[in-house]
Amino acid sequence: MKRKIYKFGGSSVGNPDTIKKVIEIVSGSLNNNENIVVVFSAFQTITNLLISTGELASVGNEEYKLAFSQIKNIHLTAIEKLTDGDILRKTRTKVFKLIDDLEKLIYGISLIKELSPRSRDHLMSYGERFSCTIIAGAFNNSGVEAEFLDSRKVVKTDDNFGNARVNFVLTNNLIREYFDNAKKLQVVCGFIGSTADNETTTLGRGGSDYTASIFGAALEAKEIQIWTDVDGVLTADPKKVKKALPIQKMSYEEALEMSHFGAKVIYPPTIRPALIKSIPIIIKNTFNPSFVGTEITTAAFASDYAITGISTIENVALIKIQGTGLVDVANIAGRIFKIIAKESINVILISQASSGHSICFTVLETQSSKAVALIQEELKYELNEGFISGVEADKEVSIVAVVGENIRNMSGVSEKIFQALGRNGIEISAIAQGSSRLNISFVIKRKDESKALNAIHDNFFLSDYKAINVFMVGTGSLGRTFIQQLKNQSKYLYDELNLDIKIVGIANTRKMHFDNDGINIENWENELNIKGKESNTENFFELLKQSNLPNSVFVDCTSSEIIIDKYLDLLSSAVSIVTPNKKANTSRYDYYLQLKKAVKKYNVSFFYESNVGAGLPIISTIQDFVYSGDKILQIEGVLSGTLSYLFNNLSKERTFSQIIKDAHEKGFTEVDPREDLNGIDIARKLLILVREAGYKLELEDIIIENLVPSTLINGISKEEFFNRLSELDDLYEQKRIEAEKETKVLRYIAKYEGGKASVVLEAVDSNHPLYSLSSNDNKIAFKTVYYNERPVIMRGPGAGVKVTSGGILADIVRIANNFY
Repeated sequence: MKRKIYKFGGSSVGNPDTIKKVIEIVSGSLNNNENIVVVFSAFQTITNLLISTGELASVGNEEYKLAFSQIKNIHLTAIEKLTDGDILRKTRTKVFKLIDDLEKLIYGISLIKELSPRSRDHLMSYGERFSCTIIAGAFNNSGVEAEFLDSRKVVKTDDNFGNARVNFVLTNNLIREYFDNAKKLQVVCGFIGSTADNETTTLGRGGSDYTASIFGAALEAKEIQIWTDVDGVLTADPKKVKKALPIQKMSYEEALEMSHFGAKVIYPPTIRPALIKSIPIIIKNTFNPSFVGTEITTAAFASDYAITGISTIENVALIKIQGTGLVDVANIAGRIFKIIAKESINVILISQASSGHSICFTVLETQSSKAVALIQEELKYELNEGFISGVEADKEVSIVAVVGENIRNMSGVSEKIFQALGRNGIEISAIAQGSSRLNISFVIKRKDESKALNAIHDNFFLSDYKAINVFMVGTGSLGRTFIQQLKNQSKYLYDELNLDIKIVGIANTRKMHFDNDGINIENWENELNIKGKESNTENFFELLKQSNLPNSVFVDCTSSEIIIDKYLDLLSSAVSIVTPNKKANTSRYDYYLQLKKAVKKYNVSFFYESNVGAGLPIISTIQDFVYSGDKILQIEGVLSGTLSYLFNNLSKERTFSQIIKDAHEKGFTEVDPREDLNGIDIARKLLILVREAGYKLELEDIIIENLVPSTLINGISKEEFFNRLSELDDLYEQKRIEAEKETKVLRYIAKYEGGKASVVLEAVDSNHPLYSLSSNDNKIAFKTVYYNERPVIMRGPGAGVKVTSGGILADIVRIANNFY
């Protein structure tokens, strides 16, 4: 019967309880008549503790004794909890022998004050020797006959300490000979081997996985199972992409690409021995053993996804060599990479412009300064003569690799990747794609790594669901209504439109709070008050930018001029904006143009449909006219729901002051109704429409009739204004009567025609398009070149937080459609 190799990592043997889970898993397989070999890593944290102990001892720091005591206590405690009786005594005796040997080794290091690579390997080997001795005892204690196998006996390597190369011919023969006589379950030390002179070596990063693959290949195993603490290889690092998904099947090539670019579940050396013998590698979760995990085999599997996964390498630097004369320098690439290779500097990615005027490559950041110095020395003549303008290292960058068999079979994958990056303002410094076309790699700023991963991951693996991250300022009546509407509508948006809209940042004048996983909108007010920090405008926007989340939208539910000053900075940071705040679009014309240019430059959205007409699609209608080549000749409208309500209800029975107070109670007015009555708000709305129609206009160019005299504005409070509001009743009753005599009605009309703009109170007859109005309706009429004889008319509620917040939510949905 072919054997299976099980390997359990440090997280799987982190403490006695997890070791018991491992014993249950292995025992279950043995009970199913599986023929198993088990490879173990050191207990969790032990390898790092051993290194720390040796380093402290090598510099004469007496604290090494405390670290050594910690190592000793961890293992003795494990023996007590995993064994008893005679097995406990025998296991303890073996472990005490190892402890004694380790103590002598560390003491020797402290005497000579040197930790050589040879000594370091010997020191680190104790982690696996401790764990496997104890675990073998635990198996026997549970009724499973097991014995400890010190892999140094059978895994033979060269003397490249720290990353030894395996002598496979000798190793394979020794493993086969050993297992010809092995009857019990073998508990094998991962990570370690020995030279021909029996000096201890280690196999480098991922060495225990490599050990499992070495044994699997030597024994021609049925499969190699790598047991860890995740549900297999995931589509991305779950620490950076919380929605990462398990990959059920992948090819060796895909696994190699993923592992090369930082996927820590599987390491490149592990794959090679298995690949040569075509042995499947299964990645399983110790803490979720029933889950199928990931199967890695020779075959490429049909997948619904265009890519298999996304990996990254952090802590790299991009070395750039450029100059107009570079193309004339013979064998430049050969010279560069020869000197780099000579100093054992590993080149991870290479990219060269087709013009030949620049070449760049990535190395580990720790080696970048040395790489630059070597190249400058090698090319000093070319630098002096000006053939090369410079050699520099761009640090603080990361490599992102998008991997998948389908990349070479499906069209449009590259386009989809770079669209996701572009929409989120992520700049690319270098791009490379191998001849296998299995991998598209690119270099970006390290601060954008998480944002890039999530943007690409959502685009490929969660394309059915569009994730939008909302930051909002303002929790007054409008902000509260928006949150309530989002709460009420979120299930519909998710189920029907596949939209996952999360509020991840919120602020008012007192508190601000951030949660990248999403603030609970069922309990947002408590979260803000309890978890929130003191509100600070500068800090809020700095934290917003630092969050650097993909598909970010800022919602401004204020009327603050301080907030609009941040709009350009937000747009340049790839944050889209939705705002009912009219002050941005009605500030100086040059600032309005800057906002428009920023939208194009940074490929973001700036939506403000609720600036005019609350939820009515007035602005988008004007934009459609312009896009189609039409030209707007006249704009005429009642653009205030408050004043529409006022003059629709003004009658002999209801006075001016009564209606204003009623409208204020209904939430139709601004907090201070004088902001409606002075006409400035309506003038701002008209200004926005005129500018959207393509005309240059400033606020001071508009003639505005203030409905309230200065005596009720200057120097009095809102409360006193309400007390004195009845002073205007006779004036407006007289205006109403005069209009009624002529069979007309009063309308506060915003108008633009022939370069002239005004906001004034007029009496209009039944032939006028604004004659017929009711309640708090807005109504607007456009005359255009195409619609000249009869105007285009739009009508609907123009005031109230519900329709305004509905406009905000509609704008966010429009942005979501632009993102995806």
